[in-house]
Amino acid sequence: MEIALFQPDIAGNVGTTLRTAACFDVPAHIIEPCGFPFSDAALKRAGMDYATRANVRRHADWAAFQAWGAATDRRLVLLTTAGATPLPGFSFKAGDILLLGAESSGVPPHVHDAADARVAIPMRAGFRSLNVAVAAGIALAEALRQTKGFPS
Repeated sequence: MEIALFQPDIAGNVGTTLRTAACFDVPAHIIEPCGFPFSDAALKRAGMDYATRANVRRHADWAAFQAWGAATDRRLVLLTTAGATPLPGFSFKAGDILLLGAESSGVPPHVHDAADARVAIPMRAGFRSLNVAVAAGIALAEALRQTKGFPS
């Protein structure tokens, strides 16, 4: 399992997601540009010392991420409020890449269209979305549960 963040806007959410990735030994990808200067200082508050221990690969842009992904045989699973499949009904496979969009705008249509699967976390009516770091943690936990991928 891997996590990818598309053009994240908020350093604290990236730090929190990298902390989660480090704790569960899951590689993380940052698809730039970021909405903040990517640095240890920017990530420190939420990521604490865990963010620096995460396995992070930065991609200059969507095309660079796609080029990297073309060399792998993995599904790109987009977490989206416009998802067709509710999270509890989706079957994850080991090696899936969980893609989350920017906090302010999600992902553009061409990224949405490139996903192999689109998954939504069910929520109470009248609410638009979860915090991206929270959504990453929820989806990652379900994916690791299904694939028996939690660290021992």
